[in-house]
Amino acid sequence: MPAVMSGGTAGVDGGGRSLDCRSFWKAGASETPSAPIREFHDALETGDFDRARVHPKFLHTNATSHKWAFGAISELLDNAVDEICNGATFIKVDKSTNTKDNSPMLVFQDDGGGMDPEGVRQCMSLGFSTKKSKTTIGQYGNGFKTSTMRLGADAIVFTRAIRENNVTLSIGLLSYTFLRRTMKDDIVVPMLDFVVQDGQIAPLVYGSQGDWDSSLKIILDWSPFSSKEELLQQFEDMDSHGTKVLIYNLWMNDDGLLELDFDDDDEDILLRDQGQNSGASTKVQKEIIQQHISHRLRFSLR
Repeated sequence: MPAVMSGGTAGVDGGGRSLDCRSFWKAGASETPSAPIREFHDALETGDFDRARVHPKFLHTNATSHKWAFGAISELLDNAVDEICNGATFIKVDKSTNTKDNSPMLVFQDDGGGMDPEGVRQCMSLGFSTKKSKTTIGQYGNGFKTSTMRLGADAIVFTRAIRENNVTLSIGLLSYTFLRRTMKDDIVVPMLDFVVQDGQIAPLVYGSQGDWDSSLKIILDWSPFSSKEELLQQFEDMDSHGTKVLIYNLWMNDDGLLELDFDDDDEDILLRDQGQNSGASTKVQKEIIQQHISHRLRFSLR
């Protein structure tokens, strides 16, 4: 699995930017956030979309449809395979590092057609619709939200697209941590858009400049990146179009260990608990079962 570029600045304090409970199956219980932070006015409240109010706990409840973590990974891989018709030739699945707290991140990247600003909002938002259709949840599919939230508490998306000779860069943050720690009672998804003109990258503002600046502040406060320049660096290993998804604050098991094991095999990602539960009664039986392909499929991503 080839290495991918990681972002961030070493030594930046990421304290207070994770949930008190890092076990997926327990994270849906009520928590007491550290302190309310009034730092975000939703740009989409006054934008070109209608909204249905959805409580942040729905993100977690929705993700419980994936009992098996590899099922969630498969969902993201399917999204990339769907992009073959738009020119996708590869997908990378790898580990990177959140340099704010030195924790691992799961990375998915493809060279498909990417998403324009409208497309990334359809992908990441719950309860949004264009004013023409007036429909809400489910119109654009649910797989991205269920899969990312099953693997980690937070996900940030970078996507580059070309539509009618217009080159756009979009960044979206779906952060369960942000929503719970700031005691939001509605799902807020900060978005940033840029346009490439004459080789220069410029902000693309749909609402007001104040809304754009607020989105940037939230993304920098709650993502692995500390500056606009670091965010834009994530597009440097993309060609003319494609998408990169970083999932961080990965879920842990009941023993406080990451559910995904990146350390035991440098060329694989393993499911920690699935690999241990072979059901064998003797050492010999355990060795036989663990080497069988039907068993390895349960815990080996490769």
